[in-house]
Amino acid sequence: MKTYRLKNKVAVITGGSKGIGAAIARHFADEGAKVVINYASSREAADKVVKAITENGGIAIAVQGDISKETDVNRLFEETKKAFGTLDILVNNAAHQQYLPIEQVTVENFHKHFDTNVLGTALAIQKSLPLFGDKGGSIINISSVAAKLPMAGVMLYSATKAAINAMTISLSKELGAKNIRVNSILPGATETEGATNAGVTAGSDAEKMFIDNTPLGRRGQPQDVSKAAVFLGSDDAAWITGENIAVSGGLYGF
Repeated sequence: MKTYRLKNKVAVITGGSKGIGAAIARHFADEGAKVVINYASSREAADKVVKAITENGGIAIAVQGDISKETDVNRLFEETKKAFGTLDILVNNAAHQQYLPIEQVTVENFHKHFDTNVLGTALAIQKSLPLFGDKGGSIINISSVAAKLPMAGVMLYSATKAAINAMTISLSKELGAKNIRVNSILPGATETEGATNAGVTAGSDAEKMFIDNTPLGRRGQPQDVSKAAVFLGSDDAAWITGENIAVSGGLYGF
């Protein structure tokens, strides 16, 4: 008989309609969690993930919301409370990713990165706290190895992910008394729609560069990250907090 590591836990995954977020949502549901899939604009993609989960016997709902907007974040957790009454795991996955040389960076680019990646993460954590209650739970921030290994043209994205790493350590100390664990996962070069849109496509020079600098010799898959997220969300990780954990195939320097 299978042991469900997240049985009856309630999880919210921001940016859960695609890529790493969708993989985490499906994997959480496979492990017994009730899943809230947040999405900003792609209702069709979110519904597809919900359908895949429910057809496999799982429980999931989709809630639209731009996490950089306080009213939308409030609604996300109101809908979570209405559906499930509580929260055990928050995965902050929603992110904006764009590669730009400094000459092309605009004020709008700057705010899009920081409002989504940093402010959005802070708002989601802040608004989620009442739902965790006295029992506590797990917050998992999806960062990036770009935080520690920034490359040319990725100044804004790398800076936001470095901020998330710092937030993770700070909040682990602040929320430990509430029995809320806070950790980050730092994916390496992972095959996602966001990476493709940023120019890391199959067979490209960028992909070759990443693979050449990854000791395990391949790009990551969303499932590589979702396995780590399941562990951090489960009771197996009950003594782990304040950690920034690379899931990157050993990716190092460029």
